[in-house]
Amino acid sequence: MPRFGLGQSFTRVEDRRFLTGSGRFTDDISLPGQAHAVVVRSLEAHADIRLDVAAARAAPGVLLVLTGADDLGSLPCDFMPKNRDGSTSTPRLRPVLAYGRVRYVGEAVAFVVAETLEQARDAAELATVDAAPLPTIGATAAGETAFDWEMGDAAAVAAAFAAAARVVELDLVNNRLAPTALEPRGCLARPLEGGRLELVAGSQGVHEVRDGLCRVLGLGHDRLQVITPDVGGGFGLKISPFPEEAMALVAARRLGRPVKWTADRSESFLSDTHGRDHVSHARLALDADGRFLALQVETTANLGAYASHYGAFVPSFAGTAMLPGVYAIGAFHARVTGVYTNTTPVDAYRGAGRPEASYLIERLVDVAAHDLGMAPEALRRLNFIPPEAMPFRTIGGKTYDSGEFARVMDAALARADWAGFPARRAEAAARRRLRGIGLAYYIEVCGGTSGEDVELAITPEGGALLVVGTQSTGQGHETAFPQMVAAELGLALDKVRFLQGDSDRIASGGGTGGSRSLSQQGGAIAQALDAIIAAARPTAARLLQAEDGEVAFAAGRFTAGARSVDFSEVVKDCGPLSSSLRFKPKANTFPNGCHVCEVEVDPDTGEPEILRYTIVDDVGVVLNPLLLKGQIVGGAVQGIGQALLEHARYDTDTAQPLTASLVDYALPRATHIPPIDFTTVEIPCRAHPLGIKGAGEAGTIGAAPAVINALCDALHLRHLDMPATPLALWTRLQGATP
Repeated sequence: MPRFGLGQSFTRVEDRRFLTGSGRFTDDISLPGQAHAVVVRSLEAHADIRLDVAAARAAPGVLLVLTGADDLGSLPCDFMPKNRDGSTSTPRLRPVLAYGRVRYVGEAVAFVVAETLEQARDAAELATVDAAPLPTIGATAAGETAFDWEMGDAAAVAAAFAAAARVVELDLVNNRLAPTALEPRGCLARPLEGGRLELVAGSQGVHEVRDGLCRVLGLGHDRLQVITPDVGGGFGLKISPFPEEAMALVAARRLGRPVKWTADRSESFLSDTHGRDHVSHARLALDADGRFLALQVETTANLGAYASHYGAFVPSFAGTAMLPGVYAIGAFHARVTGVYTNTTPVDAYRGAGRPEASYLIERLVDVAAHDLGMAPEALRRLNFIPPEAMPFRTIGGKTYDSGEFARVMDAALARADWAGFPARRAEAAARRRLRGIGLAYYIEVCGGTSGEDVELAITPEGGALLVVGTQSTGQGHETAFPQMVAAELGLALDKVRFLQGDSDRIASGGGTGGSRSLSQQGGAIAQALDAIIAAARPTAARLLQAEDGEVAFAAGRFTAGARSVDFSEVVKDCGPLSSSLRFKPKANTFPNGCHVCEVEVDPDTGEPEILRYTIVDDVGVVLNPLLLKGQIVGGAVQGIGQALLEHARYDTDTAQPLTASLVDYALPRATHIPPIDFTTVEIPCRAHPLGIKGAGEAGTIGAAPAVINALCDALHLRHLDMPATPLALWTRLQGATP
């Protein structure tokens, strides 16, 4: 049996709590004497303002009104890429509360705290904002330059293009998205004894939120405790601190009582960081046989009004290095221009740069196949990096440790019955339906190498306490990590107590993002288990009347020859055992896979329907196949949503948001998603001791290009931008440009 419970489909223990309504999310928590807060937000996209809050302060029940005059500082931006000339731009930081000037609709200008939520809302209505409008930028292409960065060898690319037999070019848009987590953002701040502060907030990691807020407020890390209860979705949105959390902490400190704030859905659309929003021009050079010689990409990336925490990192280092994908390309150069606009700031969203890269290269390859008159699968097979070349250092500077791309693609094509598609297309045509099929092959970099801490303690009664620094936002950590402990030590799953989400309980933690949890936290747990077993081995040897070196351990039992003893019996004899350590992976991991999408379009209405969807992934060794499928399918739904429906839009002249509610912003529903056929081809990662590669973002990365490739095939189009709404498809069918 594999160690650490690898390959076992335990059902999620947390689901009973969620399905019966007994989950404990941030807004479920209330404290005696808590006050309630409402944020006053700008209605102007760009203006000089004068704020009058006198009437709000005098309103019934009002305890405090914070404004930009209180000088609460700005949120951190930890990374700005160097410009092509070697200089570094100074980021425009997002203020906790705007003072004198606002730069996007929804920017916070005041924080009203009152005895009740109704009183806070009424008082907020009394705040007046006199605005002198300034020129606005509502379109990405018209943005103000924040940085101008490049990667690769421009001279080598130029030489390759000069020698190319064929050059394929493509302009494409990666549409702006609103993360729209099921649970809106919220927080509850309170003062503690000794001048400390506590913040309860949904997050993807308490330590990063704590550290960022301490920088904003000038606090030592020991002065702030951050607690995260159950979280209803993160998707990158909840990695970093937000202005409202800083406001709530300041208010709680000044009032000496708890202060609670929760966003409503429209407020979330205005104030949550958005994702994507790139405009790119891509060029691919090919030789006479169709082999890829060089890739050149120019991207304009919208940062929004301010450079948020990872806003500049995502379109530069996070995504650009993955643009070559799974292909052996001789030369590569990319230029990324980050721009400011009068829109909500942009930051990490599920995949954070890798979906953008995958969408670009997989659309470009399909267009190349279209222009060359080749089958898209044949062009890919011709240019895949072969397995015998692994480990392979790409022209993007990443080293793929393993991968059998043709094998995985062939498995996906077989499961999707790619060969039988022409007959299905003919049948659809007889019904006056336009049928198409498309594939995309993605690869992503994930895992990271920063390291993760773990604390594992075993009691003489046969229980275990597992404390981690990552944070579940729906992935199933409460099942997956105890599963490793229970399976390895031979314990019942309910005997493993699991703790996460408390910055006072574990010294550090990297949180959840970049598909790092199993790679880093799982690796730490495995090493802690090895340390526990090693500590128990001398006692086991004594009980078995054997030498330490003669004692083997597997599935909860120590064995020496024909004699054996359970781990639980050994612990009773040797007493409590514990291990506290940090695991740091040596390299990134590179999950990859193939998505195949089959669609029909109604030519009279433009309505698309996904009929079949197939995914075959190589995510290395699998811990829990059931949890894995949930992550892959959930991610694919988000990618399908971007391809077909989602678009956070602004008026290009006024920068007024046009999608500030679920009436305007369309999300995928069950009717949009067919049953997804998912399986894996297990190719262990050579760079990780457990052979795992990660999977949290994989579904999102492969989905969007597969859907658009299928729609282009159905409509016989060279290219189609996202989102491919019924109106956009109907318009293209009428021969016009949407």
